Amino acid sequence: MRTSSSPDRHHSRRHLFQFALLGPAGHPAFAPLTPKIVQPRVLLAYMQHAFRDWSQRYVGLPLDRMLFDVWMRNKPGADYIVARGLPRRALETALGKEALTLDINPRELIRTDVRNGGGTEKPPSSLFFLWDGNWDLRRQDLRVGRRYRLIADIDENRDDLTRTERYQEHLAALKSGHPWRSHQAGILLDTPDKIYRYLQVYLAFLDSMASVGYVPERCRDEIGVAVSRDGRILKINRGLHRLAMAQRVGLPTIPVRVRAVHRLWWQRVVGDGRGEAALARVRSALRDCVPEQEPGPLDSQPQPILPEEFWPPARWRSSLSPA
Repeated sequence: MRTSSSPDRHHSRRHLFQFALLGPAGHPAFAPLTPKIVQPRVLLAYMQHAFRDWSQRYVGLPLDRMLFDVWMRNKPGADYIVARGLPRRALETALGKEALTLDINPRELIRTDVRNGGGTEKPPSSLFFLWDGNWDLRRQDLRVGRRYRLIADIDENRDDLTRTERYQEHLAALKSGHPWRSHQAGILLDTPDKIYRYLQVYLAFLDSMASVGYVPERCRDEIGVAVSRDGRILKINRGLHRLAMAQRVGLPTIPVRVRAVHRLWWQRVVGDGRGEAALARVRSALRDCVPEQEPGPLDSQPQPILPEEFWPPARWRSSLSPA
């Protein structure tokens, strides 16, 4: 089977036009899995993305900047804006990409937050940078999560991907008359061969990461994280498959992007500060944040019992390392 490097997102137009239209979240490597039958829904997904991007650019961002300026200058209404959570996009711009990007050991980032409080608590909004609630006290262990299980499974069964749990799941869905599809990616797994090739793409991504490491320029977005009330890093959505691959091959570090912080952490760092002085404190404090290792006090599931040597031997080798 083929285990070539992950294809670059910048494929030639001639190559991509051999297939149906990819979804707005689709990677060029999945182009052969894009049938014309799902194109109406794919086009609808593009329209939704276009409307969202337009509304953010011409409505959301200008409003965010206006509200953020009120907070920066400590004008009347600044306290209300803080109480709401501070507009994330404007705050990200002010803090800067460098301050919000942290390099961490992927095998230490093993906890993800659970923002769904079971109906007892409204989940925080991604529109704001400050998150209230107990989302950081409800955690899941990524080592037994669906993404890492997928990556480990295809790695262990790389010679015959039909043995993987995910292949059998998709095959069962196909036989039931409901093949797996993603309109955002433009993918329909309506034959056993497509299921197999779909998993081959993930295996190629994994082998590419083992060969050349993590290349942010090839990725559509950053690996998102949030900072808990205790200053600990928790994984949130975006980039879970990439994180699982980095963990599997044993990369020494990967860059992650802070998308939100708990309000209690912010208050401890900033207090009643405003403006650039407050931002400087946040930039400095972010450098001291480390991944959360412990289960949460509000976890819904007991901590799984895992072997002490859970991770496989690292097989990533820097191009500067001796062979």
